[in-house]
Amino acid sequence: MTSSRTFSSPLSSASPVAGLPLLCLQNVGKTYFTSAGPFVALENINLEVAAGEFVCIIGHSGCGKSTLINMVAGFSTPTSGSIALKGQPITSPGPDRMMVFQHYSLLPWLTAFENIYLVVDQVYPNKSRREKREIVQEHLELVGLAEAAHKRPKQLSGGMKQRVAIARALAVRPQVLLLDEPFGALDAITKEDLQDELLAIWRDHRCTVLMITHDIDEALYLSDRVVMMTNGPAAHIGEILTIPFERPRIRSRIMEMPEFYELRNRALDFLYRRFAHRED
Repeated sequence: MTSSRTFSSPLSSASPVAGLPLLCLQNVGKTYFTSAGPFVALENINLEVAAGEFVCIIGHSGCGKSTLINMVAGFSTPTSGSIALKGQPITSPGPDRMMVFQHYSLLPWLTAFENIYLVVDQVYPNKSRREKREIVQEHLELVGLAEAAHKRPKQLSGGMKQRVAIARALAVRPQVLLLDEPFGALDAITKEDLQDELLAIWRDHRCTVLMITHDIDEALYLSDRVVMMTNGPAAHIGEILTIPFERPRIRSRIMEMPEFYELRNRALDFLYRRFAHRED
């Protein structure tokens, strides 16, 4: 493990990985026009994410984290600025960006296999049925659910459902995997198990990951950089922490490192002193 103590500089958006960014957000803003007048959710978001990078976004409720990731997914569009993937503007959803939500979003009348097959069938219409089934089976095995392939969501635990959701997203080989608090509804033990599984999958496939979380420890353990958002309205990137821990990571070792607690205290200071959440 490296012992570097140069963690970040405020408002830095430069990627630590050499080369052109895969994902580029330039001066992104989002305003909602309501009956009470315009509401500025986000403003001046500038962020570059390199291919293969794992980036976590943290901030208080209402800071626009989900709004931001939904714009990257193409579910909504910026009011100002631009978001581009490999230099091409993002204007709609697409299989090059797959989302995993906190609440699984599985179709309850379909089995685990069928939930994944449905997406594979839509993205790869020219592949044979056999090829599609092989893709589904491969990704069920990837998340350790081969034996649960023919179970419906009501027969699966929360952790198993989220494994299906992750397998479904990865089955179409997205360039960017978008995770919106995917482990937020899970118990602590299951959450840690899935964090480790996610890291193993990411290490093997090296897709780019953009993840929202409220859990500081989770962000520090998983990511290459942690993007910390200021409070809304008109939220923006307040600071970015570059995480110095080498990979592969071993949780028990990282939790014993002074650098981990320095980073943790820095994030806590940002969230609970400099940008403490205040209810109106």
